[in-house]
Formats: sequence, structure tokens, C-alpha cells
Amino acid sequence: MPRDNGLDLRGLVEPDRVHRRVYADPHVFDLEMDSIFHKVWIYVGHGSQVPKPGDYYTAQVGRQPMIMVRHTDGKVHVLYNRCPHRGAMMCGARHGNVGKAFMCSYHSWQFDTDGKVRSIPLVQGYEGTRRSPEDPDCSMKPAARVESYRGFVFASLAKDGPTLTEFLGEAKIGFDDMCDRAPEGEVEIVPNCFRVIQHSNWKIFLENQLDALHPAVTHEAAGRAAFDVEKDIERRTGKAPLYYHYLSAFTTPMSKWDQFQTVNYPNGHCLLQGYMGLRPRDPDTLAYEAVMRKHYGAKRAEEILSVNIHHVLLYPGLSVQSPLQQLRAVRPLGVDRTLTEIWHFRLKGAPEAIYRRSLGYYNLVNSPATLINADDLENFWKCHQGLASDGGDWVSFHRNAGQDDEENGVIKSRLGTSEAPMRNQFRAWIGMMASGR
Repeated sequence: MPRDNGLDLRGLVEPDRVHRRVYADPHVFDLEMDSIFHKVWIYVGHGSQVPKPGDYYTAQVGRQPMIMVRHTDGKVHVLYNRCPHRGAMMCGARHGNVGKAFMCSYHSWQFDTDGKVRSIPLVQGYEGTRRSPEDPDCSMKPAARVESYRGFVFASLAKDGPTLTEFLGEAKIGFDDMCDRAPEGEVEIVPNCFRVIQHSNWKIFLENQLDALHPAVTHEAAGRAAFDVEKDIERRTGKAPLYYHYLSAFTTPMSKWDQFQTVNYPNGHCLLQGYMGLRPRDPDTLAYEAVMRKHYGAKRAEEILSVNIHHVLLYPGLSVQSPLQQLRAVRPLGVDRTLTEIWHFRLKGAPEAIYRRSLGYYNLVNSPATLINADDLENFWKCHQGLASDGGDWVSFHRNAGQDDEENGVIKSRLGTSEAPMRNQFRAWIGMMASGR
């Protein structure tokens, strides 16, 4: 466990600014792993990644390598990826199926898919020693707590703390919106995943997700090119494919971004209202809406389809774009290295065209190959390089400070470009860091 060495964490975070050390100091990063990522609820994966008994998927929770696995009784377990004998990693592959049991490739210890020890070779060798097969330490160690919400599996490495639904609070709307948009009320993961290592601190990525001021600047060139082509197609044919709009929406002027609102919840979670207008009256959308009415009834279907959010950030490690079934999991690797896993989902029961629509956004906006992602990655790197310099000690979050509305711990911005989401994230950050010391 890292020691604080007398570090004054509260002196690094003020209501409208934070010290650059919170991004650039390796010691602060060590404390974050211990006080945040090894204590709060961290997203592991979706239940549809492990549909059959024995199916497993590996993931990282803080600095801990973990395995999400489906047991023979259908329950999903999250176990440390470590043999309790000599410490070998149990699963070297990213995913697979272990059959009825895990088997260590080093000395052939075997474990049921709930982690309990099943077989120890030459077990008589432990007679008369301090180790016995009945000892719990002979089994694979489980995460202290595992819960799921609508198929999304989280783990906490701390024995005590709020339940998952308590921790998510109102921000669970990100999952509700995504699943409710499925005629069958569930989503299933698409197996492929984009993985990107960003050479910057993990908090820079999260702050960017609800930063409504940067799109018209950072993504102006890509958005403008798409806008010009979109309008040319529209002039020639009378309509333009929706996927051009995914990019051209980034040309929304700065002044218009102020018309949208962010809602900032306890625990650092944040929400950005929708701005793209993703409900055109084309045949694909109309067919999808007909299926929704068949499953939910006209009134409930309209309630679901009228939810107006674009982005929900679940602090400290998840970014959900529910109308387009996208999810980005944030896995900090070091003070200046962050892995993001980018997933997308199918709406069960929805027409294939609706899946293709989300796939278009996945490839055009969220993939490593896009100009949008490249623009952001360059800025993240530039920010980290600048914050590691001696060019100034403080990072400013003054925009509209003191001008937002707060009620019962929920902060609603009056203007979309308010830096309320960043201030809210750091209010949670200091609370988690201070409580973990």
C-alpha cells in the first residue's frame, strides 16, 4: 500500500482549479490506485461476453489482473488471475472457455469456475504442513464484491462500501437508456473491441468527454469536410446518409453548445444532453420504431425514444454513449499511460439496420483509425506534456464557476460549456482520495 508521505491532497484541489501534480506526480497515481480504483465499483465487462459455463474474459481492475467467468450455475464470478500455489497467472489469453475447471499450467492445480480448489496433484505432500486443501487460501481469490446492473458487471476490491446501484445513483440512466432502446430490453456485446493506449493521465480523458467547448475547435477540420460532402450529397439527391452527420455535428458553433446542459451527480458521474438529433424519419428508423411500439406499446416506446442524452460518464472509469450503444472503459496503466477499451452493443430484437447505424458511429468516431480520435489523442498528449512542465502550477476550471444550479447534491449547468463536469469529478476525486487514507 503506498504511503502518503505527508502529501496534502486537499491543498492540490480547489473548487475552481487543481494543481498539476494530480496529473503528473507518480506518487499521486499510486495513491489513486489504492484509494479509488481498488475501492470503488469498477466496470469489468458485460455478461454476454461469457454466455456459457466456463467462458471467461480477462480484465484489469486498478492494478489487479482479474478474470470474469461464468460458473456452472450460471452466475458470473470475478476472480484474481493468479494461482494460489506459486502465483502463476491462470489465464494468459484474453478470453476463452476453460471447460469445467481452471488448470494452472505450472503445477496442474485445478479450480472450479467459482474459484474453489478442485484438485491438487500429490496432495499427500501437504500432510503435516501448515497448508491444507480445506484452507480458503488454496482457492482462487474472488473480488470482494461483484454486482451487475442490466447485464453490466462491476467489481469492487473493498469488502465494505455502497451497493452498485447506490454508487451509480441517477447515472444508471446510461444503462437504462441503452437497454430500454432494445425491443427485448437487453443488449449483447459485439465481440470485437478497439484498444488504445493514450500517453496521458487517465483524468484528462474523462474531463474531455463532457467538454462541450472543444469539439468546434479540435474537430473542426474533420467536421467541416464531412459537412461539405453531406450538403453536396443532399443537394444532388435530396437526402444525405446519417453517417455523415456523425462527423458534421462537430461543426456545431461554440455558441450553440451553450444551449445544451450537463447534469452532474454525486460520485463524479456526469451527463450531457443529446445534440445530434439521431431520430430521422427515414425507413430504417420508422421500421425500428414500429418494432418498439409492438414490444412496449405506443406510450412507453415514445417515452424511451424521447430520452435526450448523448453521453453519461460513470466515474472513475466508464464512458457510455447509450443512444448509439457505445461504451469506453478506462484502465489506467501509469501516471502517463491509459488504456481505453472501446466496445459496442447490439439491441436485442432491433432491426439489423439499427445495429449498422451504431457500427458506423463506432468506426467513424470512436475507433483508433478516425480523425476524431486522433485529434483527441494528440490533445491529451499535449496536455500531459504541458502539465509535466514548470510552465505553471494550476489547471483552470473557472468557466462558469459559481453560476451552476445545485440541489440535493446534483449540479445542473446553466450553460453547456460550463466546466461543471470537471469540477464535479474533482469533488469526487478528493472525497475518494481523502477517505482512502
